[in-house]
Amino acid sequence: MFGYRPDGKKIKDIDPIQRIMPHIMKHRHDSQNMTTYECPCEPIDDFIKAEAEKGEKYNYMHVVIASLVRLIALYPRTNRFIMNGRIYQRNCIQISFVVKKGLSAEAPDTTVKLDFTGHESISQVRDKIDEAIAKNSHMDANNGTDKLARLITFTPNIVIGALVGLIKLLDKHGLLPKAVINVSPFHTTCFVTNLKSIKGPSIYHHLYDFGNTGMFFSMGKEAMVPVVQGKEIVIGKRLPLWIVTDERFCDGFYFVSALKQLRILLADPTRMAEPLENLTEDTKVIDKHSFKK
Repeated sequence: MFGYRPDGKKIKDIDPIQRIMPHIMKHRHDSQNMTTYECPCEPIDDFIKAEAEKGEKYNYMHVVIASLVRLIALYPRTNRFIMNGRIYQRNCIQISFVVKKGLSAEAPDTTVKLDFTGHESISQVRDKIDEAIAKNSHMDANNGTDKLARLITFTPNIVIGALVGLIKLLDKHGLLPKAVINVSPFHTTCFVTNLKSIKGPSIYHHLYDFGNTGMFFSMGKEAMVPVVQGKEIVIGKRLPLWIVTDERFCDGFYFVSALKQLRILLADPTRMAEPLENLTEDTKVIDKHSFKK
């Protein structure tokens, strides 16, 4: 309460324009910026093939999420979020994604949220993803998100609306219990949707007004497209990566710089072969109040 939360630290010394933006644009759906990156697949394919020859298995999801973890570690302002007109720095890097419990339209989904420090190498990120998928992909799996959703929806429809409204109210004022925030996939740095895995096109996915997700990355099915290479037009394989961000907690220059770093990482995944020793700090975080995960 009074600006203090269990999942983040309040930002100080904010530029006046940035400070007022959450009051001009009060909702995430009102503050969405969208962009597209047609990611060259050849470097990723080469990396996956080279690692497979060593007995190491990687896929596009591993590479993209590892790139996001490293990007956020290098550009920590992308790990901010807005709540109740205030800007916060999240306590750790969190990535949410959906796991389908079977390859059929009838199979249910579940949502997984993973915590990262930012130090992780690409192999450590991969292992964490694979472990989470293995735990949540069978039909009988029930994680904390599933249990919370089942508890809420066990009640009549009118009560569901009241409970969700109460959760949003408590969250707005920093009173939502830490246990609920920990299992909520909507309280996360970034949401990733892998439509490539079901051979679907990429989409601009909206940001949720529930929770505090500030970025959404959507991967679509890769395609062969014309590419300008020097003075020639050749055919290249491209992965459509469509991005939606909350413009209020970061200025445009910082966001563009961060996305340039994402391109560098995806162009050479071997840059993430080793753990990141030194993390970049968000220097405008209020330090005198510390929070633990």
